[in-house]
Amino acid sequence: MTLRKRVILVLLAVLLAGAASGWMLLRHRAAPPSRLTLYGNVDLRQVQLAFDAAGRIRSLAVQEGQRVRKGQVLARLDDVRLRDAWQRADAARQAQSQVLARLRAGSRPQEIAEARAALDAAEASQVNARATWQRQRSLVDSGFLPRQALDNATEALRAASAGRERAAQALSLALQGPRRQDIAAAAAQLEADRAALALARRQLDDATLRAPQDAVVENRILEVGDMASPQTPVLTLALQDPLWVRAYVPERELGQVAPGMHAQVYSDSYPGRAFAGWIGFISPTAEFTPKQVQTAELRTELVYRMRVYVCDASGRLRLGMPVTVQVPLRDNPAGAAADACRG
Repeated sequence: MTLRKRVILVLLAVLLAGAASGWMLLRHRAAPPSRLTLYGNVDLRQVQLAFDAAGRIRSLAVQEGQRVRKGQVLARLDDVRLRDAWQRADAARQAQSQVLARLRAGSRPQEIAEARAALDAAEASQVNARATWQRQRSLVDSGFLPRQALDNATEALRAASAGRERAAQALSLALQGPRRQDIAAAAAQLEADRAALALARRQLDDATLRAPQDAVVENRILEVGDMASPQTPVLTLALQDPLWVRAYVPERELGQVAPGMHAQVYSDSYPGRAFAGWIGFISPTAEFTPKQVQTAELRTELVYRMRVYVCDASGRLRLGMPVTVQVPLRDNPAGAAADACRG
């Protein structure tokens, strides 16, 4: 083989290798990326707990960093006065309940019998006063007594008649019993006393501070002996459910993600450990890249805030921790991660 043929073969080989490399490079560049990498920080909700009542703190049952369960007692106020108010309201309710029961029961048989006896006595007095009046009139007409004696007998008969009428009305009232209006007024007063008792019970319960849900005590703002009020928080709780990452997606890649897509969250504190998650929210408003976001390319561009919920039952991720979010772009439809934390 001549030298010229060898040079031609080498040139052909170089050209073929270059063409193959260019084709592979173009194919690689044309292939869409398999995942989207974002950067952000761990975020969670915080609750500042305060008493609904004012008073002096008697006890604090938790320390900073301690995990608490929903409904667990965290702190108590000195409730002596509140307990006294509750007992007084309970006594008033019981007394009014007896008043209403007495009105609804009506007159007792003994009261009716007493009213009948009083009417009989009044009728007897009236009969006697009439007989006396008649005798006095005869004697006055015969001239044996002065006119004043007849006047006295007339007044005595009138008083006896009035007494008889009063006794008759008393018997009628005893037979009819209390008026409906009196019973209704007593029932309304009982409802008011019950409401006052419920309020006193609520105020007494407000002297106990309980955890609204599972959380971690982040800060003890007040201590035992401090005066608490509804405007002064006592404890700050960090709610670890839900836990999410506040990340930002560039505008040019916004069309590749949607709520419900799977995601993996990585932290430098746990190398190689992936925390499962899903996209829960994408802001409808664009903004500039926040200064605290550590991106691979430090540049200012329009981004959209995105919330990526994270499954972290062990509680390893902490508030403000910088993390990396990777969102697979293949076989990852929107809504596929509804039960991501359940595996």
